[in-house]
Amino acid sequence: QVQLVESGGDLVQPGGSLRLSCAASGSISNIATMGWYRQAPGKQREMVAVIGSRGLTNYADSLKGRFAISRDNAKNTVYLQMNSLKSEDTAVYYCKIIAAMRNYWGQGTQVTVSS
Repeated sequence: QVQLVESGGDLVQPGGSLRLSCAASGSISNIATMGWYRQAPGKQREMVAVIGSRGLTNYADSLKGRFAISRDNAKNTVYLQMNSLKSEDTAVYYCKIIAAMRNYWGQGTQVTVSS
């Protein structure tokens, strides 16, 4: 059984920063892509950033320069550093990994950007 545990979501003021973490545990190996997605109230879930097993990254165009994704393969963990946060970044953030051609999702962590 594979489990993804996300952490780091919080209430932050506009302009602030947060770092999200997502650790995968259980019977898992050969993790290929790791990524972050988000879903704001009333909106569809959207891709934030993904990172391949060799470190190749892809970001949503609107987030380039503010967000940075990274991973620690030894810890099966993916991170999302979020800077210069805006109110429109408020959403539930989900991590997703692809391993052995299967998709696994985390339970989500709430990020609220508000003064």
